[in-house]
Amino acid sequence: MSRRLWWAWVAGAVLVAAAVAPLVHTWLTNPDDQRLVDLDVYRTGGQMLLDGQPVYDFFTPAPQLLPFTYPPIAAMLAVLLAGMSWTTAQWVWTVGIFVTLAVTVGHSFRRVLGGEALRKYVPWVFAFLMVVCTYLMPIRDQVRFGQVDILLVALCVADCLAKRPWWPRGFLIGLATAVKLTPGVFLIYLLVTRQWRTFFMAAFVAAVLTLLPFVVIPQDATDFWFSALLDPERLGANAATTNQSIRGMLIRLYMPETLTMVIWALIVAAVAWYGFRGARDAYKANDSVTAVALVGLMAVLLSPVAWIHHLAWVVVVLAAIVGDGRDPVRLRVAAGVWLFYVVPVPWWGVSLLAAQIPGVSLVLGKIVQNGFGLGALALVWLLVAWLPKRRELA
Repeated sequence: MSRRLWWAWVAGAVLVAAAVAPLVHTWLTNPDDQRLVDLDVYRTGGQMLLDGQPVYDFFTPAPQLLPFTYPPIAAMLAVLLAGMSWTTAQWVWTVGIFVTLAVTVGHSFRRVLGGEALRKYVPWVFAFLMVVCTYLMPIRDQVRFGQVDILLVALCVADCLAKRPWWPRGFLIGLATAVKLTPGVFLIYLLVTRQWRTFFMAAFVAAVLTLLPFVVIPQDATDFWFSALLDPERLGANAATTNQSIRGMLIRLYMPETLTMVIWALIVAAVAWYGFRGARDAYKANDSVTAVALVGLMAVLLSPVAWIHHLAWVVVVLAAIVGDGRDPVRLRVAAGVWLFYVVPVPWWGVSLLAAQIPGVSLVLGKIVQNGFGLGALALVWLLVAWLPKRRELA
């Protein structure tokens, strides 16, 4: 690397740091009981193991009162966080969020970053993409809550998109699936695309890391798989605006529970068929970024509960739409998607519902309240139906 390019990377890193500093300052100086509350859950889970206390019985202090909701292997890994002071853990985790975002951006936008036309400007383009992606609401919420989602996105993206991985391909997907169940949709993707070796590696790693706690912390493992996992309310109020999954949107219609479940099952089946078929076709067309983006959207939409920060997959969706950056129409569409997920659309819906405008609030308010989830459904269509046609026109 030339000295000039090296200095460009340093300057780009400084630019990113300066751009994200206000966001980091806002949330790391928040009142103690509102600061990185999910990181507090992870760290406390690790501390429970160190203290020999039941992991799935504790709640963080009021006003949050949050339980540990992840598989027991996550609690075992969280022991590392418990060994740090609270201040150190906050900084380590926050830096980790941006490191894993950088990994995600680097792999997802590789076609833009690797293009001949921008070769001299790669550090600046990368810095621009980092800042743009940081201010997406799902990514801002990673910092706000101290969430793990962007780490899981980075693991799956690296496993699927790295050209020559130094690890056995499938290992990172297996790790992500063991830590949080929703990345398990990538096992389905590996099956439908017949990536057998990667599938077996991912399944093996997930199985080993799932069974290991039964040896090390058997009571906690039993508590999770046979009790905590079966209680969706442990994750929070399922009808809350922040739940933008298909099920969350349906629950907010307040239909009879049985009817809601039947409709949910039918819609999930249809969306899964459409989404995974689209991912398979994208993989066959040598567009793995689009395939990964679609599977990531499946992780959000098909899950019973998917909070706004779970939509960190929008970073990969934007990369799929942008492609190599030469199609102005795709760039404009990407800009529109970016803006949509930057502004707090669902909360506008809440305000509209509260306004109680006759003939407007009830219908339009519900639609806007479900905006991010409905937007994710629209993105599935866009990646499956619109994007291939746009590629043909290019």
